[in-house]
Amino acid sequence: MTFLIKYLLSLLILASILNAQEYNNIIKGIDISSLQQIEDNNGKFYQNGIEKDPLKIFKENGINTVRLRLWHNPQSGYNNFSKTLIFAQRIKNMGLNFILDFHYSDSWADPSQQVKPNKWKELTFNELKDSVYLYTKFVVGSLKQQNTIPEIIQIGNEITCGFLWDDGKICDTFNNEEQWNKFSDLIKEGIRGVNESLTNEDSVKIMLHIDNGGNNEICRWFLDNLNKTEISYDIIGLSYYPWWHGSLDDLKYNINDLSLRYDKEIIIAETAYPWTLNWNDNTQNIIGNSDQLLNGYPASVEGQKRFIAELLKITTNQNNKLLGLVYWEPAWISTQSFGSSWENLALFDFKGEVLNSIKAFNNNTVKVNKENRFVFELNQNYPNPFNPYTNIKYSLPVSKFVILKVYDILGNEISILVNETKEPGSYEIKFDASDLPSGIYFYSINTDGYYQVKKMILAK
Repeated sequence: MTFLIKYLLSLLILASILNAQEYNNIIKGIDISSLQQIEDNNGKFYQNGIEKDPLKIFKENGINTVRLRLWHNPQSGYNNFSKTLIFAQRIKNMGLNFILDFHYSDSWADPSQQVKPNKWKELTFNELKDSVYLYTKFVVGSLKQQNTIPEIIQIGNEITCGFLWDDGKICDTFNNEEQWNKFSDLIKEGIRGVNESLTNEDSVKIMLHIDNGGNNEICRWFLDNLNKTEISYDIIGLSYYPWWHGSLDDLKYNINDLSLRYDKEIIIAETAYPWTLNWNDNTQNIIGNSDQLLNGYPASVEGQKRFIAELLKITTNQNNKLLGLVYWEPAWISTQSFGSSWENLALFDFKGEVLNSIKAFNNNTVKVNKENRFVFELNQNYPNPFNPYTNIKYSLPVSKFVILKVYDILGNEISILVNETKEPGSYEIKFDASDLPSGIYFYSINTDGYYQVKKMILAK
């Protein structure tokens, strides 16, 4: 046996992870999917009385991520494929991260309605699966071509009761094994569409998003059933609107429990809070009564700021894996030609001036002291044994030049999967062993000061 293989085998026993380094990597996100329509209806945004690009205002105040919803063929033409491509370029040009939210519908998809796109309504189930796969692959592939790959992709929006009803419905009389399997098949086709549009060099995380962020019983019901279907995903997304989803204590308990029970990263994928109970247009606001508020958090600019700050503080809890939050539609102000039911939940006043509450995102007192948020780590590949594909994950607490290689049992180098500088974070790479024979293989990560090796088995 060669010296190299002896060295690799010894490292399997002796290699250890370096001490964790503290790293602030909170996701401070916003969903501004309505912004293009607001701007087309003469919506203007100001900071200290000076008109500015709202994305610039957000970035200057600590926002680092933008989420966009994608509708299949919306009647209004907004949030469609072509407008999403344009908006994605604007996001990336501003130096912001990008979350893409597939609704798989022509309009709003949420727990009360998950209507198939009109063009898909008459498809057989197999045709529907194929459409989900091809559509997802086309969209992500198009984003890749223009260098705007999202960091996170959602397969469905608030899918607590499934999506693409009735084929993918899982609530009430549809809560049975057959329906869960159909739902799972549709989700897997979406994930396959994402994976097959990317290469090993691309790093995208898959998020599955449900509502009821403060309801542990419902979340456990959904995720326990989901786990039985063996879906591979990265992040649990939760919606948390206190007037619908409970107290902050309910949310904290749920996040801690889900973190321990499922060992998944979590994002508060949607949230908001009012800065006033007044209104500026004739569109009925969703929030307008004081009994919809949390105790101790008035409908004021300061109350809104403290609500955001409290959510960000949850990320410092050692007992959970919360990565951050996405504030929903903070720029949905009303204009003379475009009403808003969300105007008093925005982060701008009725004249378009940014509110002081936005400073909660840039508050330096909110820090991540959580060890192991990101550490030097090389995870065991999954699946393992595999044929012919497997996924290899690794994470870095600081920016490093990374070399990730695959060797055969004799120590011969088979493939170089990574050979470049990577920013802090968690990464996942798909390894294709289609051209290799069955057997034992090793993969190693090497950075300046950290080295680790893992064994994997190819079984054809």
